[in-house]
Amino acid sequence: MTTAPRTFRIAAIPADGVGKEVVAAGRAVLDALAEGSGGAFAFEWQEFPWGCEYYERTGTMMDEDGLDRLKDFDAIYFGAVGWPSVPDHISLWGLRLRICQSFDQWANVRPVHFLPGVTSPLRKADDTDLDWVVVRENSEGEYAGLGGRNLGGRGPGGEVAVQSALFTEVGCERIMRFAFDLARTRSRRKVSSVTKSNAQQYGMVLWDDVFKRVAADYPDVETESVLVDAMSAKFVLKPEDLSVVVASNLNADILSDLGSALAGSLGLAASANLNPERRFPSMFEPVHGSAPDIAGQGLANPIGAVGSAALMLDHFGLHDQAARLNKAIEATTAAGILTHDVGGTAATEDVTKALIDAL
Repeated sequence: MTTAPRTFRIAAIPADGVGKEVVAAGRAVLDALAEGSGGAFAFEWQEFPWGCEYYERTGTMMDEDGLDRLKDFDAIYFGAVGWPSVPDHISLWGLRLRICQSFDQWANVRPVHFLPGVTSPLRKADDTDLDWVVVRENSEGEYAGLGGRNLGGRGPGGEVAVQSALFTEVGCERIMRFAFDLARTRSRRKVSSVTKSNAQQYGMVLWDDVFKRVAADYPDVETESVLVDAMSAKFVLKPEDLSVVVASNLNADILSDLGSALAGSLGLAASANLNPERRFPSMFEPVHGSAPDIAGQGLANPIGAVGSAALMLDHFGLHDQAARLNKAIEATTAAGILTHDVGGTAATEDVTKALIDAL
């Protein structure tokens, strides 16, 4: 008796610029992985045309009923959002953040992985095993969207803008427990909390207090609390001391980009926007932007998107398949098949083919 393959329904949103190219590459690699699974699993794709081009045609970044259409998928595979003709706050809030916040994707996981064959600007990477993950609070903090612009009637130079960061005990605790649980799965059980409580005496002091309380429930996990400016220096000077770094929405966003740059390129960086309770679909996307300067030229690095696909496989419980995909990434970079952003000459399709061959 043969077992029917498990079919995962995935909503693909390539969106803008190189997002279209890397999502297509990721889909090809995932389909090849499924084809080689012996019928164990398969993917059913539905692509949505939302993004800045859609905004220019319709005046909205996504359909009004878009969230209802997405909520029953197993996952969302996202490209990149943004284009010079559309203000960034419109494109980001109208699509990516609308999905993240509406689906309570409160845990954003961004591994920093140093790949063989990729030259890091960090000399320490030549002879030190470096591997850490940034856990980003993804639902509140500095991205809560609270505030406004007022007093424009005063005339030029008289307008006032207020932007408030929101920190809740619930929000802080759940992301910190997520980080501690993740640390327990790693070879080094350590969580580094990023704070700025010397300057932000309300929100970040609450963050610190919750971290101390949560840490008491994990006596087997090493901890430290580091100011964000000091942590940015530590990423460069002492990265071997890092395992799991948990930070607020904005701080983690900035630090994870720094980590990816140290690993060689933002084009390598994967991420997962998780709703850990699985009430809604989670979303998986590369960290890089839409890169209008190279869009449509076949130069985009698909590694970040394929690494994000590996995170999606882990989310589905396909841990062995995720490991296979990560090994294919390492085999491809180790063979010197690299795009321009990491010093190579390969095109997007060359890397995609190499990944499939490596599987």
